[in-house]
Amino acid sequence: MAEAKNVLGTDLEVCCTSPMTGYYRDGFCNTGGQDFGVHVICAQVTTEFLEFTKSRGNDLSTPVPDYNFPGLKPGDRWCLCASRWQEAFEASAAPPVVLTATHARALEVCSLQDLKQHASPSK
Repeated sequence: MAEAKNVLGTDLEVCCTSPMTGYYRDGFCNTGGQDFGVHVICAQVTTEFLEFTKSRGNDLSTPVPDYNFPGLKPGDRWCLCASRWQEAFEASAAPPVVLTATHARALEVCSLQDLKQHASPSK
């Protein structure tokens, strides 16, 4: 299996391991056939985005211990569904994106120009 690529065409980098993110909970925004939400955008969540996504029925800020989910706080990195990021972008609520950790499949939903416009500075 080929190494996953990011939106810049280089090897996909880790998004976050604390909290552990990714559809496969391995820290990467990888995707596969079972990932119907296409969790491929590595974002640094903001208060505005957390409020936006909660208003759309996906509360990412409240801990869910049964799923070992600590709840996100502003500044945390998390693999978001490409469609939710695009929806937030269109509502002027998109969080910054870590381009090197955002899977190339994000380009099926979002434009590289929009992602670059919201690029987060590297840590």
